[in-house]
Order: sequence, then C-alpha cells, then structure tokens
Amino acid sequence: MAADRSMKSIERIGIDESGKGDYFGPLVIAAVFVDATTHGELKLMEVRDSKKISDGRILEMAPDIKTICPHSVIAIGPQKYNELYAKIRNLNRLLAWGHAKALENLLERVSCERAISDQFGNERLILNALQDKGRKIVLEQRTKAESDLAVAAASILARAEFLLRLKRLSGEVGTTLPKGASPAVELAAKMIIKKHGRDRLGTVAKLHFKTTQAVLAG
Repeated sequence: MAADRSMKSIERIGIDESGKGDYFGPLVIAAVFVDATTHGELKLMEVRDSKKISDGRILEMAPDIKTICPHSVIAIGPQKYNELYAKIRNLNRLLAWGHAKALENLLERVSCERAISDQFGNERLILNALQDKGRKIVLEQRTKAESDLAVAAASILARAEFLLRLKRLSGEVGTTLPKGASPAVELAAKMIIKKHGRDRLGTVAKLHFKTTQAVLAG
C-alpha cells in the first residue's frame, strides 16, 4: 500500500512552453505525463532542460519522449497568436490559456492529480481556465521548474515543435527566420516586407513585439 502511494506521488504532468521570447514562429505549449516507469526511462535518456541541449539533439529526443510518455502539444501559430493577443492583450493570460488547453487535452487520456509548471504569473489564471472545462488539478508553479524531469521533457517537446514549425515558415516565405529577437531578426522582417508586403509579417511573427515598430519605422 505504501509502495502504491509512493508510485502515485511520482505521477505528475510537467508543462512548459517555447517561442515566448521569439519574434518569429509559434508559441508552443507541451504537457507530459510521467509515472515511476517513465521517470526512470527519461533519466536514462538524460532528459534535461531544453535550453541546455542543442537543437539537433532536441529534434532527436522528442520522438522518443513522445513514444514513452502520454503527452499533449498545443501550437499557436503566429496568425492565431496575433488574433488571441489582440483579444486578450496580456501574454500571461495567453500563456495560461495555452497551459490549460494542453493540460485539458492530456487529462482526457490520463488520470493525474498534480501538475508542475514554471512560475510565470497568477496560477489562478490556469486553474480558472481549467475549471471552466470542469477539470481540477493541483498546480505547482516553481522557478526553475525545468529541473523536474516531467517539465524538462515538456520543454523538449515544445522546443522541437517550435523548431520544426519555424523551419516550415522559413520555407514558406523563402527567408531564414532566426530565433530570438536580435538585429538579424529585424533584418529578416524587413526582407519579408520587401518580398511579400506588410500583411505577410503577421503570418510569421508575433506583432506585439517592439521589433514590429522598429521594422515598420525603418
């Protein structure tokens, strides 16, 4: 019975996002369910925070994580992101909506009482969004949550999806879309406007970033 309880205490859902600080590409939120068995398997795979792993390795690891762990990945493409941001006008609320959606999708497939995510704002935002859907879960928000294996696995799935979609968008506009929000990003944005006109920017970029004003002013 005690062993049963300790197995249960290991069960959790880790949630993390990618693309929040990137001008180009989607915002991706991933949720991963981990139990005693998959916890050990993720350890063997040397799963850790995606920021400490190269892009190439992330793309190799993601399919393996998906094979062993129940998961849910929500990708909000730039166009949809801009629509939602125009309505919500708050990144934390938008993130909470995405976290709740990823959790809700995963809770349809697994039974779990506990979720862990990074500290990004008012946890009530996520819990309220879940409650609207009739879901209840204990949510722990932590700073440096990626040190937890479940959150680290979610960070890898979110980053892999972000990278794949950024590459696809680059192909569609015929310009390499860099990560982050640097001078190279501004240059790429100017190239897109030159090639395709202003409206095209909203299909590949998060328009509320200061980069948009800088590019359009230029």
